[in-house]
Amino acid sequence: MQNSLDNPVWNALISGNRHLAKGSDLVKYFDISVSPFAALKENSTANFIELYEQSMFDRPVLLWADELLSIPKIWKVIDCIPGLQMIYDRPSAKEFQSTGINALSENDIPEMLSLTKLTKPGPFGTRTIEFGNYEGIFENQKLVAMTGQRFHCFDHIEISAVCTHPDYLGRGYAKQLLLSQLTQILSVSKKPYLHVREDNERAIDVYKSIGFLIRKKVFFYVIKKQE
Repeated sequence: MQNSLDNPVWNALISGNRHLAKGSDLVKYFDISVSPFAALKENSTANFIELYEQSMFDRPVLLWADELLSIPKIWKVIDCIPGLQMIYDRPSAKEFQSTGINALSENDIPEMLSLTKLTKPGPFGTRTIEFGNYEGIFENQKLVAMTGQRFHCFDHIEISAVCTHPDYLGRGYAKQLLLSQLTQILSVSKKPYLHVREDNERAIDVYKSIGFLIRKKVFFYVIKKQE
């Protein structure tokens, strides 16, 4: 039986994130203000053609894959970014300092956009907060670290947008926010997972230190319609 994490974006779009899904029975995607990700039920030529024919795709599209893809020439491959999928397979999380961790709301979106633009943890738009459960740490009324949840994939929930302002690195903020998310996910009997760029050694070390394990290598394709 296929693991839901072998096609997490698709499985999120048909389960926990289905309220944000657009598309058809074979191709699904989010509104660009939520996320640039699209997903195919299967990586077939026919499905890539259907993705192409979706009228809204006049901008770059982000695809998740666990293998190198053969993409029809109607699409231009802008980038292929190697990454890692990591899972947390323990029954509980370490204790953490919850003081100073704040739930983030729509009022915080401008600061969230500013922080993610600076730190580049992954795509973040004006409605990304709708994935839910975003938390942050403030210093002098300024958002300096945050994380949240993204792809709710059946019994798995992804931790995403883990980032810290460069001036506040080394204070353990990311680790505390991660432990908070782990505790919340485990409390609803779900399994935490996340994705990280393969070359982001600092982040990988942090994730390993709190118990995440590498499940598999993945690829993030950035594609756009050929003109």
